[in-house]
Amino acid sequence: MRKEKDKIKIIPLGGVNEIGKNLYVIEYKEEIIVIDCGLKFPDEEMFGIDIVIPDISYLLKNAEKVKGIFLTHGHEDHIGALPYVLKQLNVPVYGTKLTLGILQTKLKEHNLLSVTDLRTVSPKDIVKLDKMSVEFIKTNHSIADSVAIAIHTPLGVILHTGDFKIDYTPIDGEVIDLCRFAELGRKGVLVMLADSTNVERPGYTMSESTVGETFEKIFAKTKGRIIVATFASNIHRIQQIITASEKYGRKVAVSGRSLENIVAVGTELGYIQANDNVLISIDAINKYPPEKVTIVTTGSQGEAMSALSRIASNEHKKVSISPGDTVIISATPIPGNEKFVSRVVNQLFKNGAEVIYEDLAEVHVSGHACQEELKLMHSLVKPKFFLPVHGEFRHLKQHAELAVKLGMDRSNIMLVDIGNLVEVTRDSIKANGSVPSGNVFVDGLGVGDVGNIVLRDRKHLSQDGILTVVVTIEKESGNVIAGPDIISRGFVYVRESEDLMEESRVVVKNALRECEENGIRDWATLKTTMKEDLRNFLYEKTKRKPMILPIIMEI
Repeated sequence: MRKEKDKIKIIPLGGVNEIGKNLYVIEYKEEIIVIDCGLKFPDEEMFGIDIVIPDISYLLKNAEKVKGIFLTHGHEDHIGALPYVLKQLNVPVYGTKLTLGILQTKLKEHNLLSVTDLRTVSPKDIVKLDKMSVEFIKTNHSIADSVAIAIHTPLGVILHTGDFKIDYTPIDGEVIDLCRFAELGRKGVLVMLADSTNVERPGYTMSESTVGETFEKIFAKTKGRIIVATFASNIHRIQQIITASEKYGRKVAVSGRSLENIVAVGTELGYIQANDNVLISIDAINKYPPEKVTIVTTGSQGEAMSALSRIASNEHKKVSISPGDTVIISATPIPGNEKFVSRVVNQLFKNGAEVIYEDLAEVHVSGHACQEELKLMHSLVKPKFFLPVHGEFRHLKQHAELAVKLGMDRSNIMLVDIGNLVEVTRDSIKANGSVPSGNVFVDGLGVGDVGNIVLRDRKHLSQDGILTVVVTIEKESGNVIAGPDIISRGFVYVRESEDLMEESRVVVKNALRECEENGIRDWATLKTTMKEDLRNFLYEKTKRKPMILPIIMEI
């Protein structure tokens, strides 16, 4: 009998065909390694949903095999699902100092900090397991302490680049460890999973330090107060704002809970450095003249309840826009957020502020590699097999084409979807079915209790409204003794549509009379008949299909 070949399973449970929700499973024999555990924010169709996390059914089924969750960096789309996942799957979590510092704040809010096994690692560290070992490699990204992860297995190296760019002049002076990538490439990398976010952009991503130069020019000529909106997690950007403020004698205040948490963690761990008394509370900004104040705020994506949105609409308790203020939006709108950002920019201009955004000045650079950096990574690593990840389908497809142009055999590249099970041997890669996967919706305190049926109902309600039909029936005789009463919400305003409501009542009465004449007494049939007759009537009259809820009371 032929011995079965050794193989490694690679399963993306998120992060492919989407931006966000990154979670990758690497399995060899009795060991599973999980890379990242992120969330994504809901689409417009996901009414009322707060966040979306990966379905980890496969991991729960194989919980005894899971040896740990290994984090590449501290962005929400890579660590945001951990508070929900760790409640079900309590395994060690490995990450760099800043990544775990940010995670600790989240775990504290969920009362999980004391029961979670957090293990701090540094670039070049290797965590040895029984069959595999996990190596951390220094990279650059739009958050400090980012790493790539190389998993050493008996069959070869599986390399996950993490989110990366190649920045030769990073703010912290810690450049990407290209030497280690080249060394792994010389020894041979079996599979590479690589960031595809910016694959459509030619050239190179600008260095983070170029933003600092722009800040210096803006701060030098600005006479009034400066408000900078940026991503809370971009510690290097925050550091550059503080540095420019110090140079021009400004105090720095922070607005927005996530930003306050990050600045506290970054300062405590030494990633943010400020002179004594430069950082002030938001309550203290009015003690200084406008030209001596910088405010750093969240809301660069135009989020409705963010600090910047509330400032723009004069709803913020402590900050309001005055003529002479300069607002810098130091971020690019995430696809789909453009109209929200545009709305905030318009509001700021209306309130008399000067607004500077990416179209007007280099106040933001990406944290992801463009085409030439991706080519360099491929050329150094020279993987035998390639899985493009971290992107929508078009990104994965373009990244595959880029690899082909660099000489890679098309049959050695796999475009995968969430839940696909990829099997890799020393000389082959193939898809072999799929595992349970998808989206788990978090709505308030409920995790997974809102499914597609509930979302469909919410969409229906948002588009067509609801009609409640209430009828009271005598138990003995089955006669209608009260109603039907019709309550409309989000369909038509009753007082202005009295005729329609009266006709609807008649339709329901007729439906009930017909049932009575045919001797039908069971509630299910009565409700179905009322609903269908009323739905058909309303569609004929209004071309709308409200949700209809029949309620029968028996006395």
